Amino acid sequence: MAKKMNNKKQKVTKKPPTIKEARRYVDNAYEVLNEKGQLDEDGIAYQDEKYVRAAGNYLWLGILMALDTVFHVREDRRTRVHINDYYEAISKRDGKLNDWVYDAYGIIHCYMNYDGNPSKKLCDSGFEYANRIIDRCEAMVPSPK
Repeated sequence: MAKKMNNKKQKVTKKPPTIKEARRYVDNAYEVLNEKGQLDEDGIAYQDEKYVRAAGNYLWLGILMALDTVFHVREDRRTRVHINDYYEAISKRDGKLNDWVYDAYGIIHCYMNYDGNPSKKLCDSGFEYANRIIDRCEAMVPSPK
């Protein structure tokens, strides 16, 4: 006898983002560039922008996850939030972090993710910003009682 199918939509709840998950995204970005991204003969630029874009995307998502653990800008993970909403929430609490996120947006999201800029120095800077932002967010997360 066949089971009766329930056609009602079930509400899918996603787990809130964590710092551990944000770090996993940074590790994935490193893995993409380290394993697949080939440097040119001078070692100053990656040969294929595809892997730079992928790494930039992973880094930016990791940053957003770390920010979401602290600032809760995004009520529903399925909705889009404008970067200015993050800037506004962060600036109320930590001006230095706001500056870092502003710089990371340009380096990681724009130059790496959108433009696929192959510069190794730029990519290294993106990783540095991502780790710095995630570390700062980790320090701001309230410890469980």
